[in-house]
Amino acid sequence: MQFFSKVLNFFINSSIHVALAAFALGWVTLIEFDVPFSESVLYFIFFGTITAYNFVKYFGLAKFHHRSLTNSLKQIQIFSFFAFLFMCYYAAQLELKTIVYVGVLGLVTILYAIPFFPRKHFLDGNKNLRSISGMKIYIIGIVWAGITVFIPLLNAGVSFGHDPIITFAQRFLIVMVLVLPFDIRDMTYDHLKLGTLPQSIGLKRTKLIAYFTCIFIGLLQSFKFYSSDSFAISLYVTLLVIVVSVYFSNTNQGKYYASFWVEAIPIGWLALLLLF
Repeated sequence: MQFFSKVLNFFINSSIHVALAAFALGWVTLIEFDVPFSESVLYFIFFGTITAYNFVKYFGLAKFHHRSLTNSLKQIQIFSFFAFLFMCYYAAQLELKTIVYVGVLGLVTILYAIPFFPRKHFLDGNKNLRSISGMKIYIIGIVWAGITVFIPLLNAGVSFGHDPIITFAQRFLIVMVLVLPFDIRDMTYDHLKLGTLPQSIGLKRTKLIAYFTCIFIGLLQSFKFYSSDSFAISLYVTLLVIVVSVYFSNTNQGKYYASFWVEAIPIGWLALLLLF
């Protein structure tokens, strides 16, 4: 049992689980737009997510609240190095325009973690984008939507028309709602001036906004020109699961509630689509 717990902790703390979620969302995009499976794109997303998340985590600026992480930090650093090498390998197989776009998102990730701007613009001494009050959830939403929607379509040569823009908006909102269980969990840990939604408007109002956002995401689906019934059904089921996950979120949630079960929702969405 202890061995299983250690493996699960490494699986989560090394960002493998969140990378699988990003991989799944990228594949969901390919399925929605009837684009063939792209190994180079999806594996780049997978290893790139591991590299980016672990960079943000272990640069020393993102706040962690799991003491057990320090015991396996060296292993995670070694693992992250090899993930970086694989990311570079798959990046070399991408189209040049995709690499340029990835570079922009990479810059946002760096600014998210590294002290860069004048201290007077920030709530504490960190001086990174994450430290700007209320900015965290929007940055995460934009980066995730950009990685899992625009990168797969851009590399496949799909033009950014009506439907891709709606999908980007949906993905942006979905990611923002998925972040809320984490913000709810961390209400007692985060800096009071970080300005997360639960801190700003309280738990009940945060959940209400999440519910109405999911309804809005579902309504956006009806504005697409090309959308299969099977994809729409999978989206609605996923939104329902997200609503349930937000409903049961609280400050005393289980250790793996957000970091494992909530992050597994995109993987479940992909599994549902593949079954269809």
